[in-house]
Amino acid sequence: MARSSLLKLATTLSLVVSILLALHTQKTLSLDIEDEDEEYVLDTPPPASFIRSRSRFLAGTVVKKGAQCRAERSNICNGVSANAGTGLLHCCKKHCRDVLADKNNCGQCDNRCKFGESCCNGKCTNVAFNANSCGTCGKKCSPEVKCQYGTCGYA
Repeated sequence: MARSSLLKLATTLSLVVSILLALHTQKTLSLDIEDEDEEYVLDTPPPASFIRSRSRFLAGTVVKKGAQCRAERSNICNGVSANAGTGLLHCCKKHCRDVLADKNNCGQCDNRCKFGESCCNGKCTNVAFNANSCGTCGKKCSPEVKCQYGTCGYA
């Protein structure tokens, strides 16, 4: 009787540990971290023609992520540098997107990164096993330490 209880306990614990590890890996590699409240700070002020525009987001040097734009018209989102040079805005499907960091518009509009990849400086990067971008863009592992499952020195 005690042996079967011990076996059930061991099985239950192994299942719980497996689920927790799977959730941790999924959270580490999750690409759905989209903060729609994020704002882009333009590196240069917009031209006077934009300030007179009816659109609210063109009035200053801050553009809210996902703000509407039109690629066929002259607008603030076409090739404008933002966030001290770390962002490059483009008008993708009528919304301002940072093509250097947006996983759905990586490097150019409509270029989607695969599962487990993040958009790092406009290139889809496998952050699960990249020692220079381990778990997130730019997170470097120490020399001689491998990046495994988005963690430096996993296991």
